[in-house]
Amino acid sequence: MEMLKFAEWRRPNLGEPERLEATVRQVIADVAERGDAAVKAYSQKFDGYEPRLIELQPWDQYPLSDATKAHLRVAADRIQAFAAMQHGMYRDLSLEDTYGSFGQVVKPLPSMAAYIPGGRFPLVSTALMTLIPARVAGVPRRVAVSPSDQPAILAAASLAGATSFVHMGGAQAIAALAQGTCWAEAVDMIVGPGNAYVNAAKGLLQGKVKIDTLAGPSEILVLCDDSVDPRWLALDVLAQAEHDPMALSVLATTDADLLEAIAQAVREELAKFPDKDEGVIQLVLCEERAQMVALANQMGAEHLHLACRDGYIQADEIDHYGSLFIGGHSAVALGDYCTGPNHTLPTLAVSRRKGGLQVGDFLKILTWQQVKPAQFAELAKTGIHLAHLEGLVFHELSLAARLPREK
Repeated sequence: MEMLKFAEWRRPNLGEPERLEATVRQVIADVAERGDAAVKAYSQKFDGYEPRLIELQPWDQYPLSDATKAHLRVAADRIQAFAAMQHGMYRDLSLEDTYGSFGQVVKPLPSMAAYIPGGRFPLVSTALMTLIPARVAGVPRRVAVSPSDQPAILAAASLAGATSFVHMGGAQAIAALAQGTCWAEAVDMIVGPGNAYVNAAKGLLQGKVKIDTLAGPSEILVLCDDSVDPRWLALDVLAQAEHDPMALSVLATTDADLLEAIAQAVREELAKFPDKDEGVIQLVLCEERAQMVALANQMGAEHLHLACRDGYIQADEIDHYGSLFIGGHSAVALGDYCTGPNHTLPTLAVSRRKGGLQVGDFLKILTWQQVKPAQFAELAKTGIHLAHLEGLVFHELSLAARLPREK
C-alpha cells in the first residue's frame, strides 16, 4: 500500500511482454500446423489433461445448494434484463427519399465462444456475463470453454445458454477456437478474461476472429469523501486488489484524515488474512476536487466509484471509465455479480475509446440501398464526377453505362 500525492500517481509497470508473446506465437503456429494433435499436447503439458467435450445438463440438476441455485438465478435474471434493455437500441431502420430507399438490418453473429477462467478463482459470474448477452443478441452457437469442469461452472454455463462446453484452457484454447477443432468448429468471436497467455493469444488472433477487449489486470478508482464509512472504502479497494497480484486499486480524496483512516482500515483487514496475495493499492491525497476529476479522466479506470455526497462530483464531468458506480451503496463488488450491467470491462485506459461488453458486440448492422431507376441519372452525376476526380475509370464507366442514351 502506497500513500501518494496527486502528482505522484502512476500506473505500475506490468513488465515486458515480448518473451510471453513469442511463446504464444509458437503455440498459435503449432495449432495452425498440427491442429488437434497440438492442442492435445499443449493441454497435457500445461494443464495435465486432454480437452474434452462435456454435455451440459439442465442447470438446476447440478449438485449445488438451493441457496447457490437461487442466487445464480437472481444474477442471471438481472443480467438478462439489462441485456434485453440494450437489445432495444438495435433495430432495422429505413428511410425513403427522392432517389430510393435506404436502410439497415441488424443480425446476430453466427457463433461466439466464452472463455471462463478456472485458475485461482473459477468465475461463475463470467459465464453469466459473457454468454447471456450473446443469447439475448440471438447468436445461435454459443461455446463455453474453461479449464475448470467444476459443477458450479457447468451449471452457470448451462443457465447462461451455452450450446456446448469444452473443458480446455490456455492459449491453445484460444488458438483452437479461432481455427476450429474436433471439439468445436471455429467461432466468429471470442470473449472473456484469462491469464496473460490467453490475453496475448486473443490479441494475436484478433485479425482472424473478433474479440471483446485485451484486458489487463483488474482496476478500480474510488473518489471519496467522509460521507462513506472508511472501512467500506478499504474493503472496496481490497476487493478489486484480490483479483490478481498485478491488479491496481486507487483511492483519492482531498481529506488527509480520511485517507489515514482508510489506510489504517486496509492494514487491519489485511492482518485478518495474512496469506492474501493482494495487488497494488495506491491511496492518493488530492489538493482539490478538480484533481480528483482529473485523475479519473487520466486513469480511465475499469471501475470508477463515486463514493461521495450527491452532487460533489457530477458523472458528466468524467468521460472515461469502464463502468460507473454512484454512491456509497453502489459497491463495485455488487456489479461484479448481479446489478445487471456487464462486468467485462476495458482496462489500461482503453475506456477512452470503447466501453464494456454489451449486446451490440454480438450484432452486426448491415446496410442496404435500392435506387429508383427514374432517379438514377440525377444521382449518378455526383458519382461520375467523384469517380473521375479519383481517377477510377471503371467506377465512372459503371455508372455512365447505365445512363439513357441520347437520341
